[in-house]
Amino acid sequence: VAAELMESFTRVFIDSVSNSFYPVPQEAIGVGSAFEGWSPREQDGVYRVLVPLNPPPGHTFHLELNSAGQMAARSFCVRVELVCTCEREQLGEKLLCFLHHSQEELRRKQKPSLLETLCTGSYLDVEKTSHWFYQLVRCSWLHLPQSYSWHLVFQPCSRSCQFRLSKGKKSLMVEMLFGVRHGDSDIFAVSQPTEAQKGGSSIFVSSQPAEADSIASTAWPETYAVAEAKFFQHVARQVPCESLHLKCLQLFTCILRGTGFSSSTWKTVVMHVLTTVPLSQWRRREFARRLWDIMAYLHRCLLLKRLELFVLGNQRLPTAVRLGPAMRAVEPLNLFEHLARDPAAHAEAMQAYGQLRFR
Repeated sequence: VAAELMESFTRVFIDSVSNSFYPVPQEAIGVGSAFEGWSPREQDGVYRVLVPLNPPPGHTFHLELNSAGQMAARSFCVRVELVCTCEREQLGEKLLCFLHHSQEELRRKQKPSLLETLCTGSYLDVEKTSHWFYQLVRCSWLHLPQSYSWHLVFQPCSRSCQFRLSKGKKSLMVEMLFGVRHGDSDIFAVSQPTEAQKGGSSIFVSSQPAEADSIASTAWPETYAVAEAKFFQHVARQVPCESLHLKCLQLFTCILRGTGFSSSTWKTVVMHVLTTVPLSQWRRREFARRLWDIMAYLHRCLLLKRLELFVLGNQRLPTAVRLGPAMRAVEPLNLFEHLARDPAAHAEAMQAYGQLRFR
C-alpha cells in the first residue's frame, strides 16, 4: 500500500512543479525497518520513505559539511546556486536566465527563484521546504486514486511530512522524508534524522540529537538509510534462507527489548556480522550459531569501546551499494565513542551485556 501510494504521489508531484522553480521530487525510496523486513513490534505501522529532491532549472545544489557539532553523524548545509540558462528552453519556451536578465523582467515574466522561496540566505531551509512539501502532498492527495478509499490525517512535524492512512480497521503511519543525494552515491543529506539516527532511549546508542527541533533549520543530517536498504536487498538475494538474518535482528530488537541496547546498535552489529560470516552459512539449522556470532561481535566491540558505522568507510560493502571511492576511504565513525569517554557508561554497558548473555 505504501509503495503504491508513493508511486501515485510521484506522478502528481512532477506535474505540480513542472512550471515552477521549486525542488523536483524524484521516485520515493522505502527505508528503515518496515521496508527492510525486521520491524520492532511497536513500529510495525510506520513506513518511512525518502523522496530525493533535484534542483529546478537554473539552480544547482552543493552539499557543504557542517562543522558545527562533532557528533557520531555528519550534517550538511545545502547551498543553492544559480546557473546560466541563456541557451536553455523549457517546454518549447525560452527560459529567462536568473543571472543575465534584469530583475524587472524576471519579476514580470517568470516565477521567483528557489533562493527567494525556500532558502535562508543561500541555503535550502528544511522547515520552509517541509512546509512547502506538506502543501504539495495536501494538494496532491485529492488527485490520487487512493483518496477514494483511504482517509488521510496529517500529523504535525516541522522537518518531514507525516500522516496516518486508515480504511475500516486498517491503519498505517507514513513518514515522508526528503533529501539531497550526495553526488551519485546512495548517501543523502536528509530533512530529519532517520529511524536509526533517532536511536532510542538507550544510553548505549551513539550520541545523536534527541529531538529534530534542536537542529538548525539549514542543517541536513547525513543518512545511510538508502545504502543500508540496498545492502539488505543484496543479502536477501545471496543467503540460502532469505529471512534468517532478519529473524536474528527481530529477536534482539523485539524479544530482548529493554536490555539496554537500541535497535540501531543491533542493526549495525548484524550488518557487520553479515560481512564477516559467509552468507552461505546463514541457514535455518545454524540459527543459534548466528545468534552467538552476533553476541560475540557486540562483546568484542564493547571491550574495544568501538562499533564502526556500517556504511561510511566500509571496504566490504558490495558494489551494489554506491558510495564512491572517497566515501569508502574515509575513517569510519565510532558509534561507541561515548563509551570510550565515559568509564561509568562503559561499565554499565558491560553489565547490561552480562545480563543479556544470561537472559
